[in-house]
Amino acid sequence: MIPRKSESSIPKEFRILSPQLLFGDAAMIRWFVRSGFTLVELLVVIGIIAILVGLLLPAVQKVRAAAVRLSCLNNLKQIGIALHHFHDVHGVFPASGWTMAGPGNPEGKYVGWRPVTLAYIEQEQVRRLYDFRLNWWEGSNLEVASLTIKTYICPATADRTAVTSAIAKPPRPALSVSQPLAPTDYEAILGVQPSSINPHVGYALYHSGNRFAVMFRNSRVRLTDITDGTSHTVMVVEAAGRPTVHRNGRPYPHLANDQGICWADSEGAFSLDGSSMDGQLEGCGLLCSRAINGKNDNEPYSFHSGGAHFLFADGHVAFLREALPLTTLAALCTRAAGEAVHYD
Repeated sequence: MIPRKSESSIPKEFRILSPQLLFGDAAMIRWFVRSGFTLVELLVVIGIIAILVGLLLPAVQKVRAAAVRLSCLNNLKQIGIALHHFHDVHGVFPASGWTMAGPGNPEGKYVGWRPVTLAYIEQEQVRRLYDFRLNWWEGSNLEVASLTIKTYICPATADRTAVTSAIAKPPRPALSVSQPLAPTDYEAILGVQPSSINPHVGYALYHSGNRFAVMFRNSRVRLTDITDGTSHTVMVVEAAGRPTVHRNGRPYPHLANDQGICWADSEGAFSLDGSSMDGQLEGCGLLCSRAINGKNDNEPYSFHSGGAHFLFADGHVAFLREALPLTTLAALCTRAAGEAVHYD
């Protein structure tokens, strides 16, 4: 065993002097106490961290919201490219939904604009699975309709309820499926409802001859038919969260809705009416002056803060503010009514 050297045998220049040797036992106690944080110091640090988090959180939320909006915008741009590709092939834009034979629907079945444009959003395999010899709710088409297509989904949409049933909308019967149907947050706008919009204009501007947009039931609209200008005519709008009814930011799951059941639904398109400010009413004359985000059943609606995205006939996408006057949006939702319209 090697004998331990005494401290006196170690040269002074190599000795480590402790507080105890220098200042006694009291200093040793104080030295150990000062090696940690006091309660006051800890509270100050926590307070500083809380302030930093408070400053950073809104910035993070803004970045996330901007990313979500960009993703939604890109979805609509892809849809716009698909609609123009369809026009290049068939000479017309697709109808919002067919009930008779037409371009892309030679069998004359109930089919919407999304199934006939699947190939143009890189969903050729899904298009091959879809049976155009049947109505969208028949046979294997319900299985196809359960396939999620990301291009049709806005990431801002709030929590969804799985859709395993739907009330009847003749000739479609009531539906009950085991595999939930896949949603869509984008829909064709048919045009405007004259009885709802004309009171806001002050005279009978809109009628059956000029009330339509680009895509409506059994339509065959060419680019040259959009005389109001393709950059001033809306084709597709956000109608997010359907079929669950949302009004003014709140869900109303107990309310029935027979439109926007899934992306294959051919009867989900609607005309612009305007809603009350709380979203509980639509088409109620001068009391229904809200154009955007009042209600998602039959009106443009999104989960973005302050507005919604709109796809125009020239392919560009614009984010229109909630405060946009109803008459301005109405002018944008017709293709040949001759209105002079300006919007930000």
